[in-house]
Amino acid sequence: MDKQLIECVPNISEGRNQDIINQIVDSIPQNENCSVLSVEPDADYNRTVITIAGNPEEVYIAAYKLIESAVKLIDMTKHQGEHPRLGVVDVCPFIPLNNYTMAQCSLLAEKLAETVANNLGVSTFLYGYSAKHADRKLLSTLRKGQYEGLQNRLSNGETAHNEFTRYPDFGPKQWCAATKKSGGITIGSRDILIAYNVNIDETDAVVAKKIGSIIRGSGRLIKQENGEKMRVRGMVQEIQGMGVTLETHSISQVSMNILDVDKCPIHKAFEICKSLAKDHAVSLKGSELVGLVPLKSMLETGRWFLGEGNYSEEDYVDAAINGLGLSEIDDFNPHERIIEWAMAGDEK
Repeated sequence: MDKQLIECVPNISEGRNQDIINQIVDSIPQNENCSVLSVEPDADYNRTVITIAGNPEEVYIAAYKLIESAVKLIDMTKHQGEHPRLGVVDVCPFIPLNNYTMAQCSLLAEKLAETVANNLGVSTFLYGYSAKHADRKLLSTLRKGQYEGLQNRLSNGETAHNEFTRYPDFGPKQWCAATKKSGGITIGSRDILIAYNVNIDETDAVVAKKIGSIIRGSGRLIKQENGEKMRVRGMVQEIQGMGVTLETHSISQVSMNILDVDKCPIHKAFEICKSLAKDHAVSLKGSELVGLVPLKSMLETGRWFLGEGNYSEEDYVDAAINGLGLSEIDDFNPHERIIEWAMAGDEK
């Protein structure tokens, strides 16, 4: 395959009102060069992950139309949810897949951020490889304080941000009616990451939060009564993670981003969570992948559970699904959720 191909995975801050979600998805122009591969709402997070793939220019247009619709339909003053967020489209990353470079994705992200700011009057932040300063590269850094802290941030009030991360790259740099409604939109370019959640059989997220602080690369901050602080690094540098409660399922989750799946395969994250949960006498209730996943990642995890042998790709994928418990709560359809199979319209 020699054509240019990229992926875009916008996360909108609406996961409960299906009518709004449908309107936003319907605003995305789809054709033979651009497709919506998945739409995954989460009521607890009040967030929907949308995966778009295709020709770079067509995906760019799709991303703009989605943001335009989200700005019109979502009001951040009314938003509540378990997942950290900054605005109506909390994050909109471009990811190179084929014959397109990260540098090109970064230029596309910058163009989109500037256009959204100019046309829609919204504050936009560049992150990832598109960031204009090293301090702005991490989404978690730009999102610090979330939407609730944005007013102070843009009104010279108290904030955890420094001079390099406080203000948007484009759009209003002061608190105004547009920013109040839409919050800040973060746009950038990044490598493929895997959003992965491990389900913990508890209702209050006590163990899930402990596991999150142990496994994530940033670890935990230890504070003394005298005010002294010490940051202790976590087990896996390639993981960002936290523990949250999923009230709709009466369970908790260790919600993770695997930043480098080559260094931390999916099954490694799963097995670590399983081991730590066992230490606290708590069991797992499967896990879930958010968005789409590369085929090679599923094959590698399948080999962990099945071992090497004369097995087909389908055998290894089935082993990964069963071993990770991906269908324990919601059905996992590999022909819709594996990037290569979904783009091929695989009906095996």
